[in-house]
Amino acid sequence: MKFFKEFREFAVKGNVIDLAVGVIIGGAFGKIVTSLVNDIIMPLLTFITKRGELSFENLFIALDGKRYETLTAAQEAGASTFNYGLFLTNVLDFLIIAFVIFLFIKQINRFKKKPEPAPATTKECMYCRTVIHKEAVRCPNCTSELR
Repeated sequence: MKFFKEFREFAVKGNVIDLAVGVIIGGAFGKIVTSLVNDIIMPLLTFITKRGELSFENLFIALDGKRYETLTAAQEAGASTFNYGLFLTNVLDFLIIAFVIFLFIKQINRFKKKPEPAPATTKECMYCRTVIHKEAVRCPNCTSELR
């Protein structure tokens, strides 16, 4: 019974609940970013790069020494392939997703409330420039009376 009580206390702690909410929202945000990249940005890049003529998917090396027109043809023939084009596609996708997330976070941070500066607790002696408490009436360094 003690084990279950400890587990329940752990599971309902604020940090665990916050983490769970963060994971759920992160998953939903990931879907939004993935859709933005796959459905909006990548089609634009495909259009810009000569209407899809630039495709990394068919960049591969057949390890059996034969020549194949497409990766699909090589895989259907049962050839082992070194798929560096798919790797480049994944790297490009990662860079685009990372850049889009950077832009999202940059825009979200614009709307965050800026913390107010802490009120000053010190002031400077006008005679010797020593930093002293703001309510001091005499400087401890030069013993001048302050206004």
